[in-house]
Amino acid sequence: MRWKDRRKSNHVEDRRGKSTGGKTLVGGGIGGVLILLAFTFLSGGNFGDFLNSVVSDPGGNTATISYQETETESERADFVSVVLADTEEVWTDVFQEYGYEYQEPTLVLFSGSVQSACGVAGSSTGPFYCPGDANLYIDLSFYDELSQQFNAPGDFAMAYVIAHEVGHHVQTQLGLTEQLNILRNELSETEFNKYQVRFELQADYFAGVWSNYAQGLGYLEEGDYEEAINAAGAVGDDRLQQQAQGYVVPESFTHGTSEQRMYWFERGFESGNLEDGDTFDGNAKFKLP
Repeated sequence: MRWKDRRKSNHVEDRRGKSTGGKTLVGGGIGGVLILLAFTFLSGGNFGDFLNSVVSDPGGNTATISYQETETESERADFVSVVLADTEEVWTDVFQEYGYEYQEPTLVLFSGSVQSACGVAGSSTGPFYCPGDANLYIDLSFYDELSQQFNAPGDFAMAYVIAHEVGHHVQTQLGLTEQLNILRNELSETEFNKYQVRFELQADYFAGVWSNYAQGLGYLEEGDYEEAINAAGAVGDDRLQQQAQGYVVPESFTHGTSEQRMYWFERGFESGNLEDGDTFDGNAKFKLP
């Protein structure tokens, strides 16, 4: 991806070197047992189960800890800032085409743990979006995890991760997150999971829409698309469950299979519009405005 010497976003907050107490997300992340697979990896943050996964901690203080940015981390921080700037430009234009106004989110860089409106998350939680404060959160060490543990290397693989989380912000801006929360109170857990999967697939679709525009602006290089589609396939529920526990439980899927995630990212990449992103098949209770 051609990203160096390009505009960086003004909406990046650096909290690296700060340790936060308070409510803590429990369970494993993608680097652990993946107990909270439904919302610890590319989950979109504050969607009911995510909130229910926090437990009280009598702490709550924020302390400054020793932190020294490496040259690699500095470059990664610049990279995610450029990607965020790209998403700002693309979604501002897309929203204007449909008569909407896009409110830009803030990307929070953290190390160790971070306080959000959804609770306190540790690095093992993975990148996430919290609708409560409209912030994206990422520990840049995830870059290594994506490349080494999930065999999804490349800068555009990481760009896909960021674009997916921004996709959740797009959903919040369009009122889709609110629709999902309403359904949570109307459906059984099993039935709701089906909508959760479709919700995540829609964020993959929106990541593809962003990639479509990035290609049109000449930002993509040979192999970038393959990096992103590989990353989408690497984080399918079926593949993650097989890796974590040796078997697959389709009833517990919350993000979609590798095939589904790749399909919807590809569809967004090819389409580049909102209309084709109705992963809910026109369901009257859950649709694009």
